[in-house]
Amino acid sequence: MSDECVPEPPGLPEYAERVLEVAELIPAGRVMTYGDVAEWLGVGGPRQVGRVMALYGGAVPWWRVVRADGVLLPGHEPRALEQYRVEATPLRTTGDGGHRIDMRRARWDGGGAHGDEGQAPHI
Repeated sequence: MSDECVPEPPGLPEYAERVLEVAELIPAGRVMTYGDVAEWLGVGGPRQVGRVMALYGGAVPWWRVVRADGVLLPGHEPRALEQYRVEATPLRTTGDGGHRIDMRRARWDGGGAHGDEGQAPHI
């Protein structure tokens, strides 16, 4: 054994922590788009939020952060659809028999989070 100090691996980037905190606040049966999350945080954009969710989102309700068109996350459709059904997330059936999130009914604006009706929490 060496007396040399081994540095600890770097923690989660601050932006990623903030994105994941927002994902955890979204109520069951509701969704926010990648762009909604970025707008709520006041920094970044949909691509940055999507990257965070792709790298670190497995520990949070990732199915609640979605594309703006309501299309289910490619490659994760069965798992997401199962969660949407459990949570009674509003869905639409597409012409080919698939599913999309009914964004008009499912989209969450952050109202009521932490008791601040209509106000997004400060993260």
